[in-house]
Amino acid sequence: MIDGAIPFLWCPVCREPLSRQERALRCPRRHSFDMARQGYVDLSAGRLPHTGDTAEMVADRAAFLSAGHYRFIAEALAAHRAEGLVVDAGTGTGDYLAHFLEGSPDATGLGLDVSKPALRRAAKAHPRAAAALTDLWRPLPVADATTAVILNVFAPRNGPEYRRILRPDGLLLVVTPAADHLTELITAYGLIQVDPEKAARVSGSLGEHFTLDAAATHRRELRLTAGETRTLVGMTPSARHVPMGDLPGHDVTVTAAVEVAVYRPR
Repeated sequence: MIDGAIPFLWCPVCREPLSRQERALRCPRRHSFDMARQGYVDLSAGRLPHTGDTAEMVADRAAFLSAGHYRFIAEALAAHRAEGLVVDAGTGTGDYLAHFLEGSPDATGLGLDVSKPALRRAAKAHPRAAAALTDLWRPLPVADATTAVILNVFAPRNGPEYRRILRPDGLLLVVTPAADHLTELITAYGLIQVDPEKAARVSGSLGEHFTLDAAATHRRELRLTAGETRTLVGMTPSARHVPMGDLPGHDVTVTAAVEVAVYRPR
């Protein structure tokens, strides 16, 4: 699955092209990057400052997404089409990238994440998707102006690097929580709140390199069982702060609301 993405990759140490040699990617200067048995390649080029989502958080995310609760987000992204490389920056389990690729048969996917448990799943998410370990805040292991679309769903936004790898005709699709996202759970159980200045901060972080082309709010009411509610909380940063025993033991109705913004490079 990594082979289709190799022409778009470069060495994170010297920025030379990479080629595959057995179970590693190597550049002409002999920098070597191992492929994990689970299918992803380690392009971190050194010690990472953090390890991302835990195995438990990733398992909860996989269960929640496979139940289709956030399919409306995947469909909003897949309404766009691409030919060439699609980079999912902060890919998690790779579900959004896989759904996007289903609607773009001439596209190749590359999921980037810092979480090894997530990448083990992302590497198998779609036959045309590769996965690589990297820190989104560092220079990305992707060659200049090679990417048709960048997906960025609830993930860090590295404006300068996203602009560097995006083609002049490319799109950056950014998904962030709306003000009322999960508001029922936030109010009742003390989950981490959505920053009221979130939209302004996102725009500010990208404005130097991108122009906002369009934005829309997508909202759904979710009817969740007690188990699904625990899974939803478990896949978020609130899992580290909210005791699972405090969550409801009955069905609840929860608002899922996100902003989907389309940016074009300046």
